[in-house]
Amino acid sequence: MNLISILCFVLISFGVASVSAETTCPNNGGGFTPNGTYDANRRLILSYLPSNVTAQKGLFYNGSIGQEPNRIYVTGMCMPGSDTVVCSDCIKMASDDLLQRCPNQTEAYSWAPHPTLCYVRYSNTSFLGSLDLSPWQSITHRANVTSDLTEFRKIWEDLAVRMIDAASTSKSSPSSSDNYYTANTAALNPFQEIYALMQCTPDLSSSDCKTCLRESVRHYNDRPCCNRRQGTRVRRPSCYLRMETYTFSKASFVNFTAASPLPVDDQPSKINNGEDSKRLSTGIVVAITVATVVGVLILLVLGYVLCRRRNSYQRTQFENDSDISTTNSSQYDFKTIEVATNNFSSSNKLGEGGFGEVYKGTLSTGTEVAVKRLSKMSGQGTREFRNEAVLVSKLQHRNLVRLLGFCLEGEEKILIYEFVPNKSLDYFLFDPEKQGQLDWSQRYKIIGGIARGILYLHQDSQLTIIHRDLKTSNILLDADMNPKISDFGLSTIFGIDQTQGNTNRIAGTYAYMSPEYALQGQFSMKSDVYSFGVLVLEIISGKKNSNVYQMDETSTAGNLVNNAWRLWRNGSPLELLDPSIGRNNQSNEVTRCIHIALLCVQDNPEDRPMLSTIILMLTSNTISLPVPQLPSFFPRSRPEFEQVSVSESSQSTVKSVSDSICDTTITELEPR
Repeated sequence: MNLISILCFVLISFGVASVSAETTCPNNGGGFTPNGTYDANRRLILSYLPSNVTAQKGLFYNGSIGQEPNRIYVTGMCMPGSDTVVCSDCIKMASDDLLQRCPNQTEAYSWAPHPTLCYVRYSNTSFLGSLDLSPWQSITHRANVTSDLTEFRKIWEDLAVRMIDAASTSKSSPSSSDNYYTANTAALNPFQEIYALMQCTPDLSSSDCKTCLRESVRHYNDRPCCNRRQGTRVRRPSCYLRMETYTFSKASFVNFTAASPLPVDDQPSKINNGEDSKRLSTGIVVAITVATVVGVLILLVLGYVLCRRRNSYQRTQFENDSDISTTNSSQYDFKTIEVATNNFSSSNKLGEGGFGEVYKGTLSTGTEVAVKRLSKMSGQGTREFRNEAVLVSKLQHRNLVRLLGFCLEGEEKILIYEFVPNKSLDYFLFDPEKQGQLDWSQRYKIIGGIARGILYLHQDSQLTIIHRDLKTSNILLDADMNPKISDFGLSTIFGIDQTQGNTNRIAGTYAYMSPEYALQGQFSMKSDVYSFGVLVLEIISGKKNSNVYQMDETSTAGNLVNNAWRLWRNGSPLELLDPSIGRNNQSNEVTRCIHIALLCVQDNPEDRPMLSTIILMLTSNTISLPVPQLPSFFPRSRPEFEQVSVSESSQSTVKSVSDSICDTTITELEPR
């Protein structure tokens, strides 16, 4: 085990050592005072950039925060096909490098070429969609081409032309970077290849991408000092070019052949290989190369075998740790649960949901628990149920209800949760006699806690879980009125695949469902974002959302989302506020929360923000929020509804908005 640890440490150290960002801090960008507002905005948005980039399907993200003159625009991108963990680490490394190397520049960019290719850029002016060829920098190896120079140039130029055409292919989506990236090879001789990579930022047009890459190729080809060198890197704000005579990064080369080892000239600034230096003959170079490759392959095979053994050992340990005898996830016998719940007495029943009934129980130790007795419609086998329950029990967050254990006996499948004393959010929120117990500060804290809990499920936990049934009755309140999300992971435990993008088995409540999930069975993290938006509107208004959509736009009754949009459009969003709160509230916070909620319930899932962005919006008053689009199911009978002007600072008197309530819960549905 010590040998394995040492070997893995060496491999990790080698990998970390190979990561180096190529950062450019132009002087013409102006400067700012360190630790000022602009600097704070810069550090804040860069800290969330890794999670924002990896949350995007195309691994490309752009955004901005702050108000002029301290507004900052940022873009982050990773090479297509990059592992999300590697991408996140690369973006973080590039962001940290920018903060260190550009202490007071208002604009800068960084290309980090190892172990994946990633890109980070920020500026005090918007640059999205603009072609920027400068400031540019290049690194050219000092080692000369050892093969015929004329032949080398011809092969390289032919390869460059083909790659520029491939990289600048017209894009179908501005959020995808696939079509502005290419990696390819060309054979110089039986023992040597040219490896090249090109990428543009996906916000460019096809012609601008081609222009940028052509300029970078021309920069290398037309310089007498450098066009005989073995490789080059040219980086610009809008594109990146790298050409070597060895493989690099984790680029997927189209015509990939035998990989060559990383030569010492990968750090050209430390190499002094002048014309008077001795040159090894081709035979010696080949011999050294082959010997090195063989040695590296032997080490890799050895490392692979050792790591496989270690993984096998860890997997065994994990299974042992996950055994029913562990304290984190104990298996209870059915008799114990019957005694704890007084034989599932109706007096102990706390509620009933789509997955089953919930009872209060008291174990022999005196510990109070909530017992969820799942319906017998579960698609899981015994082993699958147990494995999923063990995994979900390992998810721990202050805003999640903790799963303590489970029971498996015959057809009985039972989950045992911690007992949360203050019931659920709807118990307080929709009861006229209890609404007043939730002032605005408590409601604002609840909104933030729910957001943090969902973010943990989506991105920060060891599993990726889409809740699919977020609603007020699934938000429990502890003794300090802190929110705890319940019923998370039940779709997985119940046997509904969490990894697929659509399903014909819909679990949830209509009033909280996103349109793409309710009508087409398509779900994603953005489905939970939609439900969160409805939750926020309910918390603010103290009203239930209805799944009955009124088509008379002049009516004040009906769907809560539509009512919120009408008030927002009319410049009086504060009229949505629950009258029981009174005037002792922060109107700016309320307006901002309504704004965020309307962004969450937009019709197009791509227009809805990610949870990491939502938390940023909730915690920073300097972020400029985009204007929300018309929400789903809003009546569109009037042309003027398509274009509206919204005032973010509008305030008005508070009045009650009535709702038609229909809180139907479903577990199965054949989608249209």
